[in-house]
Amino acid sequence: MRDELHYIGKKIVQNEFELAKEVDDIQNNDYKHRLESSGFPASEFTAYRAELLRYFGEALYMNFEEIVEKVNTWGEKVANKAIYYNISLSDSLIAISNYRTVIWNVFTEELEQRKFAAKTMLDVSKIIDPLFDKVSRIFGETYENNSKRLMAIAYTALEELSVPVVPIATGIAVIPLVGAIDTHRAQLIMETALREGARLKISHFILDISGVLIIDTMVANQIFQIIKALKLIGIQTILTGIRPEIAQTIVNLGLNFNEIKTHASLKQALKELGFNNEKNC
Repeated sequence: MRDELHYIGKKIVQNEFELAKEVDDIQNNDYKHRLESSGFPASEFTAYRAELLRYFGEALYMNFEEIVEKVNTWGEKVANKAIYYNISLSDSLIAISNYRTVIWNVFTEELEQRKFAAKTMLDVSKIIDPLFDKVSRIFGETYENNSKRLMAIAYTALEELSVPVVPIATGIAVIPLVGAIDTHRAQLIMETALREGARLKISHFILDISGVLIIDTMVANQIFQIIKALKLIGIQTILTGIRPEIAQTIVNLGLNFNEIKTHASLKQALKELGFNNEKNC
Protein backbone atom coordinates (compact mmCIF):
# COMPACT_ATOMS: atom_id res chain seq x y z
CA MET A 1 0.00 0.00 0.00
CA ARG A 2 2.77 2.41 0.89
CA ASP A 3 4.49 1.59 -2.40
CA GLU A 4 1.37 2.58 -4.30
CA LEU A 5 1.08 5.89 -2.43
CA HIS A 6 4.77 6.53 -3.00
CA TYR A 7 4.38 5.83 -6.72
CA ILE A 8 1.42 8.22 -7.11
CA GLY A 9 3.12 10.90 -5.04
CA LYS A 10 6.32 10.68 -7.07
CA LYS A 11 4.38 10.90 -10.31
CA ILE A 12 2.73 14.14 -9.14
CA VAL A 13 6.07 15.63 -8.07
CA GLN A 14 7.80 14.65 -11.30
CA ASN A 15 5.03 16.21 -13.39
CA GLU A 16 4.29 19.25 -11.21
CA PHE A 17 4.72 21.83 -13.98
CA GLU A 18 2.70 19.82 -16.51
CA LEU A 19 -0.07 19.47 -13.93
CA ALA A 20 0.16 23.20 -13.16
CA LYS A 21 -0.40 23.82 -16.85
CA GLU A 22 -3.46 21.55 -16.71
CA VAL A 23 -4.82 23.61 -13.82
CA ASP A 24 -4.53 26.67 -16.02
CA ASP A 25 -6.11 24.90 -19.01
CA ILE A 26 -9.32 24.03 -17.18
CA GLN A 27 -9.87 27.56 -15.86
CA ASN A 28 -12.73 29.34 -17.62
CA ASN A 29 -11.95 32.24 -19.94
CA ASP A 30 -13.46 34.87 -17.63
CA TYR A 31 -11.16 33.77 -14.81
CA LYS A 32 -8.14 33.81 -17.12
CA HIS A 33 -9.01 37.30 -18.30
CA ARG A 34 -9.36 38.59 -14.73
CA LEU A 35 -6.04 37.01 -13.79
CA GLU A 36 -4.28 38.59 -16.76
CA SER A 37 -5.86 41.97 -15.99
CA SER A 38 -4.65 41.78 -12.38
CA GLY A 39 -1.02 42.00 -13.47
CA PHE A 40 0.01 38.85 -11.57
CA PRO A 41 3.04 37.55 -13.56
CA ALA A 42 2.00 34.33 -15.33
CA SER A 43 5.35 32.60 -14.76
CA GLU A 44 5.21 33.35 -11.05
CA PHE A 45 1.66 32.08 -10.81
CA THR A 46 2.60 28.84 -12.60
CA ALA A 47 5.52 28.35 -10.21
CA TYR A 48 3.20 28.75 -7.22
CA ARG A 49 0.78 26.21 -8.68
CA ALA A 50 3.58 23.72 -9.30
CA GLU A 51 4.86 24.23 -5.76
CA LEU A 52 1.48 23.38 -4.23
CA LEU A 53 1.08 20.33 -6.47
CA ARG A 54 4.52 19.17 -5.35
CA TYR A 55 3.42 19.37 -1.71
CA PHE A 56 0.32 17.31 -2.50
CA GLY A 57 2.53 14.65 -4.07
CA GLU A 58 5.07 14.70 -1.23
CA ALA A 59 2.27 14.31 1.30
CA LEU A 60 1.76 10.74 0.04
CA TYR A 61 5.25 9.57 1.05
CA MET A 62 6.86 12.19 3.30
CA ASN A 63 6.23 13.34 6.89
CA PHE A 64 2.71 14.73 6.83
CA GLU A 65 3.25 17.35 9.55
CA GLU A 66 6.17 18.83 7.64
CA ILE A 67 4.02 19.06 4.52
CA VAL A 68 1.26 20.76 6.51
CA GLU A 69 3.74 23.45 7.59
CA LYS A 70 4.83 23.95 3.99
CA VAL A 71 1.21 24.21 2.86
CA ASN A 72 0.50 26.76 5.62
CA THR A 73 3.41 28.90 4.46
CA TRP A 74 2.38 28.55 0.82
CA GLY A 75 -1.24 29.47 1.60
CA GLU A 76 -0.36 32.65 3.50
CA LYS A 77 2.21 33.72 0.91
CA VAL A 78 0.00 33.15 -2.14
CA ALA A 79 -3.15 34.53 -0.49
CA ASN A 80 -1.32 37.77 0.29
CA LYS A 81 -0.02 37.87 -3.28
CA ALA A 82 -3.57 37.41 -4.58
CA ILE A 83 -4.79 40.23 -2.33
CA TYR A 84 -1.96 42.46 -3.55
CA TYR A 85 -3.05 41.90 -7.15
CA ASN A 86 -6.74 42.40 -6.26
CA ILE A 87 -7.73 38.83 -7.08
CA SER A 88 -11.04 38.11 -5.37
CA LEU A 89 -11.48 35.37 -2.78
CA SER A 90 -14.05 33.63 -4.97
CA ASP A 91 -11.57 33.44 -7.87
CA SER A 92 -8.89 32.10 -5.53
CA LEU A 93 -11.21 29.38 -4.23
CA ILE A 94 -12.27 28.43 -7.77
CA ALA A 95 -8.60 27.96 -8.65
CA ILE A 96 -8.09 25.75 -5.59
CA SER A 97 -11.01 23.54 -6.63
CA ASN A 98 -9.34 23.04 -10.00
CA TYR A 99 -6.23 21.66 -8.30
CA ARG A 100 -8.47 18.98 -6.86
CA THR A 101 -9.79 18.12 -10.33
CA VAL A 102 -6.28 17.75 -11.78
CA ILE A 103 -5.05 15.65 -8.84
CA TRP A 104 -8.00 13.30 -9.09
CA ASN A 105 -7.47 12.94 -12.83
CA VAL A 106 -4.02 11.55 -12.00
CA PHE A 107 -5.51 9.15 -9.45
CA THR A 108 -8.18 7.97 -11.87
CA GLU A 109 -5.65 7.36 -14.63
CA GLU A 110 -3.41 5.33 -12.33
CA LEU A 111 -6.37 3.42 -10.95
CA GLU A 112 -7.31 2.33 -14.47
CA GLN A 113 -3.79 1.59 -15.73
CA ARG A 114 -2.25 -0.09 -12.70
CA LYS A 115 -5.39 -1.59 -11.20
CA PHE A 116 -4.84 -0.03 -7.79
CA ALA A 117 -7.13 -1.24 -5.06
CA ALA A 118 -10.05 1.01 -4.15
CA LYS A 119 -8.61 1.26 -0.62
CA THR A 120 -5.54 2.97 -2.07
CA MET A 121 -7.72 5.73 -3.44
CA LEU A 122 -9.43 6.09 -0.06
CA ASP A 123 -6.05 6.40 1.63
CA VAL A 124 -5.02 9.03 -0.91
CA SER A 125 -8.24 10.93 -0.24
CA LYS A 126 -7.64 10.87 3.52
CA ILE A 127 -4.24 12.49 2.99
CA ILE A 128 -4.99 14.95 0.19
CA ASP A 129 -8.46 16.24 1.11
CA PRO A 130 -7.41 17.76 4.48
CA LEU A 131 -4.68 19.69 2.64
CA PHE A 132 -7.20 21.13 0.21
CA ASP A 133 -9.42 22.11 3.15
CA LYS A 134 -6.45 23.72 4.87
CA VAL A 135 -5.52 25.79 1.81
CA SER A 136 -9.12 27.01 1.45
CA ARG A 137 -9.27 27.89 5.16
CA ILE A 138 -5.97 29.78 5.05
CA PHE A 139 -7.13 31.79 2.05
CA GLY A 140 -10.42 32.60 3.78
CA GLU A 141 -8.68 33.67 7.00
CA THR A 142 -6.08 35.75 5.16
CA TYR A 143 -8.72 37.58 3.13
CA GLU A 144 -10.82 38.12 6.26
CA ASN A 145 -7.85 39.53 8.18
CA ASN A 146 -7.08 41.86 5.29
CA SER A 147 -10.70 43.05 5.22
CA LYS A 148 -10.58 43.72 8.96
CA ARG A 149 -7.32 45.63 8.55
CA LEU A 150 -8.77 47.80 5.78
CA MET A 151 -11.92 48.42 7.82
CA ALA A 152 -9.81 49.47 10.81
CA ILE A 153 -7.86 51.90 8.61
CA ALA A 154 -11.07 53.31 7.16
CA TYR A 155 -12.64 53.57 10.62
CA THR A 156 -9.60 55.39 11.98
CA ALA A 157 -9.71 57.83 9.07
CA LEU A 158 -13.42 58.36 9.63
CA GLU A 159 -12.84 58.95 13.33
CA GLU A 160 -10.22 61.57 12.56
CA LEU A 161 -12.65 63.31 10.23
CA SER A 162 -15.22 63.29 13.04
CA VAL A 163 -12.98 65.63 15.09
CA PRO A 164 -12.06 68.46 12.71
CA VAL A 165 -9.82 71.20 14.07
CA VAL A 166 -10.43 74.40 12.10
CA PRO A 167 -7.91 77.24 12.67
CA ILE A 168 -9.63 80.59 11.99
CA ALA A 169 -7.07 83.06 13.30
CA THR A 170 -3.68 83.09 14.98
CA GLY A 171 -4.05 81.12 18.21
CA ILE A 172 -7.78 80.48 17.68
CA ALA A 173 -9.39 77.30 16.37
CA VAL A 174 -12.85 75.76 16.32
CA ILE A 175 -13.77 72.14 16.95
CA PRO A 176 -17.31 71.62 15.60
CA LEU A 177 -18.82 68.44 17.03
CA VAL A 178 -21.66 66.60 15.31
CA GLY A 179 -23.52 63.48 16.38
CA ALA A 180 -23.29 61.35 19.50
CA ILE A 181 -20.40 61.47 21.95
CA ASP A 182 -19.47 58.27 23.74
CA THR A 183 -16.43 57.46 25.88
CA HIS A 184 -14.34 56.35 22.90
CA ARG A 185 -15.12 59.43 20.82
CA ALA A 186 -14.57 61.73 23.80
CA GLN A 187 -11.10 60.23 24.22
CA LEU A 188 -10.44 60.82 20.52
CA ILE A 189 -11.62 64.44 20.83
CA MET A 190 -9.30 64.98 23.78
CA GLU A 191 -6.29 63.41 22.04
CA THR A 192 -6.91 65.37 18.84
CA ALA A 193 -7.46 68.67 20.66
CA LEU A 194 -4.31 68.25 22.76
CA ARG A 195 -2.18 67.19 19.81
CA GLU A 196 -3.42 69.82 17.36
CA GLY A 197 -3.54 72.49 20.05
CA ALA A 198 0.16 72.03 20.73
CA ARG A 199 1.06 71.69 17.06
CA LEU A 200 -0.85 74.80 15.97
CA LYS A 201 0.10 76.80 19.10
CA ILE A 202 -3.55 77.37 19.96
CA SER A 203 -4.37 79.66 22.89
CA HIS A 204 -8.17 79.42 22.57
CA PHE A 205 -10.35 76.57 21.39
CA ILE A 206 -14.02 77.10 20.62
CA LEU A 207 -15.83 73.82 21.19
CA ASP A 208 -19.08 74.04 19.24
CA ILE A 209 -21.67 71.44 20.27
CA SER A 210 -24.61 72.71 18.24
CA GLY A 211 -24.50 69.43 16.28
CA VAL A 212 -24.55 67.22 19.38
CA LEU A 213 -28.08 65.90 19.71
CA ILE A 214 -28.04 64.65 23.30
CA ILE A 215 -26.31 66.02 26.39
CA ASP A 216 -26.60 63.81 29.45
CA THR A 217 -24.49 63.38 32.58
CA MET A 218 -21.95 61.17 30.80
CA VAL A 219 -21.54 63.53 27.83
CA ALA A 220 -21.28 66.57 30.10
CA ASN A 221 -18.59 64.88 32.18
CA GLN A 222 -16.65 64.00 29.04
CA ILE A 223 -16.79 67.65 27.93
CA PHE A 224 -15.55 68.75 31.38
CA GLN A 225 -12.60 66.37 31.12
CA ILE A 226 -11.66 67.66 27.66
CA ILE A 227 -11.75 71.28 28.82
CA LYS A 228 -9.71 70.44 31.95
CA ALA A 229 -7.05 68.66 29.91
CA LEU A 230 -6.76 71.61 27.54
CA LYS A 231 -6.48 74.02 30.45
CA LEU A 232 -3.52 72.05 31.82
CA ILE A 233 -1.51 72.85 28.68
CA GLY A 234 -2.55 76.50 28.71
CA ILE A 235 -5.45 76.40 26.26
CA GLN A 236 -8.67 78.17 27.20
CA THR A 237 -11.89 76.64 25.90
CA ILE A 238 -15.18 78.35 25.10
CA LEU A 239 -18.27 76.19 24.72
CA THR A 240 -20.78 77.31 22.09
CA GLY A 241 -23.95 76.01 20.46
CA ILE A 242 -25.93 75.07 23.57
CA ARG A 243 -29.46 74.96 22.17
CA PRO A 244 -32.47 75.84 24.38
CA GLU A 245 -33.58 72.22 24.73
CA ILE A 246 -30.05 71.16 25.73
CA ALA A 247 -29.85 74.04 28.23
CA GLN A 248 -33.12 72.83 29.76
CA THR A 249 -31.79 69.27 29.94
CA ILE A 250 -28.62 70.49 31.66
CA VAL A 251 -30.68 72.35 34.26
CA ASN A 252 -33.00 69.38 34.83
CA LEU A 253 -30.03 67.06 35.30
CA GLY A 254 -28.44 69.45 37.77
CA LEU A 255 -25.23 69.67 35.75
CA ASN A 256 -22.81 72.43 36.77
CA PHE A 257 -21.46 74.45 33.85
CA ASN A 258 -20.54 77.46 36.01
CA GLU A 259 -16.79 76.98 35.60
CA ILE A 260 -17.03 76.76 31.83
CA LYS A 261 -17.21 79.82 29.61
CA THR A 262 -20.18 79.49 27.26
CA HIS A 263 -21.77 81.42 24.42
CA ALA A 264 -24.91 80.83 22.45
CA SER A 265 -23.15 81.10 19.12
CA LEU A 266 -19.76 80.89 17.50
CA LYS A 267 -20.05 84.55 16.46
CA GLN A 268 -20.41 85.68 20.09
CA ALA A 269 -17.37 83.64 21.13
CA LEU A 270 -15.27 85.13 18.36
CA LYS A 271 -16.37 88.63 19.30
CA GLU A 272 -15.25 88.07 22.88
CA LEU A 273 -11.85 86.98 21.60
CA GLY A 274 -11.56 90.24 19.66
CA PHE A 275 -11.96 88.57 16.31
CA ASN A 276 -14.07 90.79 14.05
CA ASN A 277 -15.46 88.36 11.49
CA GLU A 278 -16.94 91.05 9.24
CA LYS A 279 -13.64 92.89 9.10
CA ASN A 280 -11.82 89.72 8.09
CA CYS A 281 -14.25 88.74 5.35
